[in-house]
Amino acid sequence: MQANMEMMKKITGVPGVPGHEDKVRETIKELMAGKAEISTDKLGSIICKKEGDPDGPKVMISGHMDEIGFMVKTIDEKGFLFFTPLGGWWNQVMLAQRVKVMTKNGPVEGIIGSKPPHVLDPEEKKKPVEIKKMFIDVGTKTKEETEKLGIKPGDPVVPHSDFVQMANGDSLMTKAWDDRVGCALFMQVIEEFNRKKHPNVIYGVGSVQEEVGLRGAQTSSQLIEPDIGFALEVGIAGDMPGMTEQQAQEKLGEGPVIFMLDRSLIPNTRLRDFVIETAREKEIPYQVDFMEGGGTDAGKIHLVGGGVPSLVLAVPARYIHSHYSIISKKDYENTLKLLLEVITRLDKKTVEKFTSY
Repeated sequence: MQANMEMMKKITGVPGVPGHEDKVRETIKELMAGKAEISTDKLGSIICKKEGDPDGPKVMISGHMDEIGFMVKTIDEKGFLFFTPLGGWWNQVMLAQRVKVMTKNGPVEGIIGSKPPHVLDPEEKKKPVEIKKMFIDVGTKTKEETEKLGIKPGDPVVPHSDFVQMANGDSLMTKAWDDRVGCALFMQVIEEFNRKKHPNVIYGVGSVQEEVGLRGAQTSSQLIEPDIGFALEVGIAGDMPGMTEQQAQEKLGEGPVIFMLDRSLIPNTRLRDFVIETAREKEIPYQVDFMEGGGTDAGKIHLVGGGVPSLVLAVPARYIHSHYSIISKKDYENTLKLLLEVITRLDKKTVEKFTSY
């Protein structure tokens, strides 16, 4: 199963911080036209329905559309922008990085300013700059000049990053893998099931505002009332200097990740074991991990109605929540393969076993 590289490049390239996912939604609509029945919830999450057996279980596969970014708070008299983060940022990955301010007149290029080392005293060099003291330079000299560019408080700001297929041919580097990788996965799943039968109804969901509270997953799953839920995510690869196995067990190139838990979900163990057994039977490599410091869309999906058996499937990624992260194309393709195998087996009888206590 080959990754659709053009789709991946397109979906990661569009801007979409929490609450401003419009361009991502329009891109998914364009890519899914004629392949799924498309609707939205009232927060703006997109729902792509692909019917197999209309009497079969409803399978929700969710990838959140929003990426981490910023919002303009104030403009000072010299034209510099002060901002608030949208999603979890670590201040040490932010300084001197390029950004785009998304205004009503279009994007405005800028950079998060930083002092050169020549002027830093020894104490300053030891201390990370607080986010509240950071600013964006858009090349202007006055507040009026900045405002004439169309910039105003409330405007979203996104990382400026390019899509790069790295030298080994397998590693893919860009912004927003968290979680456009999940969006790409559910779209390719639907594309594949346009060519083959499945004993259920698939709902591919591009959810909004995951990075600020899993909000779109809650509203979209309330509309769908799924019988099974999967959050399609990035994991945290631990195969880099400075990381320990206690922090992250997964590695690039060793297959999709099945989360044993995250901060928002302890998965249905029967569903979890079913996915593991499917992977073993089909000889699809997989990994397990624990994400104790973050939640996923599955945290909201599993609480809908009387409860929804749910699980997180993830593609390992290095350097998430920064301007660039890296995934393995091979991991993406094995995650896609595992999803297709699992969904093909989720008939009514099988799904009922997950909750027959």
